[in-house]
Amino acid sequence: MVAWAITEPTLLKRLLTDPRVSKDPRLHWPRYINGEIPPTWPLIGWVAVENMFTAYGADHTRLRRLVAKAFTTRRTAALRPRIEQLVSGLLDGLAASGPDTAVDLKAAYCHTLPIAVICELLGIPEGEMRERELGYVDTIFRTTATPEEAVAAFQGHEALLRELVAFKRNAPGDDITTELISVRDEDGSRLNEQELADTVGLLIAAGFETTVQLLDQAVTAMLTHPDQLALVRSGQASWDDVIEETLRAQPPVANVPLRYAVEDIELEDVTIKKGDAILVSITAVNRHPDLHGDRADQFDITRAVKEHLAFGHGVHYCLGAPLGRLEAQIALPALFDRFPDLRLAVPQEELRPLPTLISNGHQTLPVLLGTDAAATPTTDPAADPAA
Repeated sequence: MVAWAITEPTLLKRLLTDPRVSKDPRLHWPRYINGEIPPTWPLIGWVAVENMFTAYGADHTRLRRLVAKAFTTRRTAALRPRIEQLVSGLLDGLAASGPDTAVDLKAAYCHTLPIAVICELLGIPEGEMRERELGYVDTIFRTTATPEEAVAAFQGHEALLRELVAFKRNAPGDDITTELISVRDEDGSRLNEQELADTVGLLIAAGFETTVQLLDQAVTAMLTHPDQLALVRSGQASWDDVIEETLRAQPPVANVPLRYAVEDIELEDVTIKKGDAILVSITAVNRHPDLHGDRADQFDITRAVKEHLAFGHGVHYCLGAPLGRLEAQIALPALFDRFPDLRLAVPQEELRPLPTLISNGHQTLPVLLGTDAAATPTTDPAADPAA
């Protein structure tokens, strides 16, 4: 399958807001419409769904408006105490490993926190259902999956989402899935059954996968740029600087499939033909010299402009961006405050990238925790006779 990879910032922003570019393969991708894209295609889970991610025009507006009624800024902000509680518990669990034992921080912290947050937010119970869901999502993001694995993951994911919706109908709770079941638009319209299941699936996948990689890349950046970590600790830079520069230089999603030309689009020296597929290359755009000069490929939390497209642009801008930022704003300073001597357990060049063209992260993140600040006794000068 051939697609146009868009890597130039101005052009990408133009195309992302151009009504001649669609995300709906059912309407605007002839190869999908004609059955040329088989169900065994490894990216089938990215196109054969019905939610905001694959909607176009008025249909996208309708879906996004319905979802926004449940996934509100107020609900996200209210999660802060629970996220802080989860972070504290995970850090206690890490500390039990000891200062000199190699720990996979990706699995034990970067992965575990976002999963707990999004599953609680959507009302997915702990246990077998949650484990199956995470396994399916991992495979859908792994573009090196075999055709058999891709089909099994997509079909299993769709079946599990229908199971989850049925579960929440019978056991409603204070969660987004329950709200999506009952949400109505001003005209009384609602999500149909396929849209409902696939919307929950989108919120699950987008709600944890991007934050997992954001935490992974931010921690890695700080451990490999000790001078910049020192700036944060001294107050000369902030954790928000770290988060935004990570989103720019190492965005959680490297490439986003797919969009389609609704009609011929004439560019300066090429024509994207009607029906052609388009790949959004976020990493390439974020590091483009036109946007950030000669040092665009360098990680630098002190750069004045950290503009990026990590959460998209235009009508498809990610609704979950505030949640991802909130989790990072809590998780990163808590980790480095608790373990001030945190360091990589292997050379940076031994960190292995994920086997996918979509997610941008590491398979594992081995670290040595070092001193546990919570276990270090503090001396009260007033109580010390020698003071």
